[in-house]
Amino acid sequence: MKYHTQMEAAKKGIITKEMEIVAKKEYMEVEKLRALVAKGEVAIPCNIYHKSLSPEGIGTGLKTKINVNLGISGDCKNYEVEFEKVKVALKFGVEAIMDLSNYGKTNTFRKQLIEMSTAMIGTVPMYDAIGYLEKDLVHITPQDFLKVVEAHAKEGVDFMTIHAGINRRAVEAFKREGRKMNIVSRGGSLLFAWMEMTGNENPFYEYYDDVLEILRRYDVTISLGDALRPGCLEDSSDAGQIGELIELGYLTKRAWAKDVQVMVEGPGHMAMNEIEANMKLQKRLCHNAPFYVLGPLVTDIFPGYDHITSAIGGAIAAASGADFLCYVTPAEHLRLPDVSDVKEGIIASKIAAHAADIAKGLPHARDLDNKMAEARQKLDWEEMFEVAFDGDKARDYFESMPPAEKHSCSMCGKMCAVRTTNRILEGKTVELHEE
Repeated sequence: MKYHTQMEAAKKGIITKEMEIVAKKEYMEVEKLRALVAKGEVAIPCNIYHKSLSPEGIGTGLKTKINVNLGISGDCKNYEVEFEKVKVALKFGVEAIMDLSNYGKTNTFRKQLIEMSTAMIGTVPMYDAIGYLEKDLVHITPQDFLKVVEAHAKEGVDFMTIHAGINRRAVEAFKREGRKMNIVSRGGSLLFAWMEMTGNENPFYEYYDDVLEILRRYDVTISLGDALRPGCLEDSSDAGQIGELIELGYLTKRAWAKDVQVMVEGPGHMAMNEIEANMKLQKRLCHNAPFYVLGPLVTDIFPGYDHITSAIGGAIAAASGADFLCYVTPAEHLRLPDVSDVKEGIIASKIAAHAADIAKGLPHARDLDNKMAEARQKLDWEEMFEVAFDGDKARDYFESMPPAEKHSCSMCGKMCAVRTTNRILEGKTVELHEE
């Protein structure tokens, strides 16, 4: 039997090679995975033209995945630096990279990225429209926007953020509600401006069936963008955000009817006590589609440390049902991140994802934690560095202030609790003073 998308195959009872790979990675029976893909509760974003991809699943019962944002901008046109960021992302095992390039002919960078990346690649066609089409925003037609979507699909992009939920009804609700931060989504703000300047409906909403047909042809997963996500704590869980979420639930079912895989995007900035309820509400309104969240950032006053505010929110979100975390770097709200910022953002997001997987009790989630405990109990430093997620950094810290006592660190020396207990249990004495 022929099929166009992973979802179509799953509905027909076909187990694809991508499903087999994902099931093995996730310690899940492949038939169970197929059923989840058929229902839309798991997405396997894998464009038919992305040949270097190592497929990953996102959704119910699977490990929490993370995404890294990078790309070429007008203020930073250094392709070599962006590819250094890609190398760091792949080194630390990120599952997805979003190319948010918005300057010049971005397809040169994107094609090279897709060719080399084992991680899935995402884009926001709206970002690229102005540079790709070389037109002012007001002069872009709905058909122009569709051309950019198809161009990205042909290049091998695995998932695309499409802000289809900010229709005229949602815009009216947003304007009526009033907000401290208004619209902070870049793609959402551009669509809002286009709609206001032209007087037309959101082209991605009006021509949604055409968008889905393009995505189905190449098996591109649609990531339904949250144009009205909150950009500060005060705007979280307001009518604009929830109203758009209701629209995204409707658009999710329309995509599934066309066998197009779906992810739904979520907040944003949000106080800790609101996160769990938002995750459950999204799953309810969007029919258990995979949920992709930015943060949430749990406070607004720590620029320079927003990788931490995001990791706190991300851990709570993923433990409460979110499936996919978009990393945030220390440079968030301040500037384009450099290579060091990218690494810090990845580590923070990986901590959040891993902590959530442990909390959710996923199979084998604690395996490495148990190995680390065993290595520490033995005071086996080499094994600790081997098990550590960033073993190089752990080794650098340890060796920067070497202990006088071999089987300890410079924090406790001979007073190391592990050393003391081991010696007593071995029938030895504990001597703390030099003779």
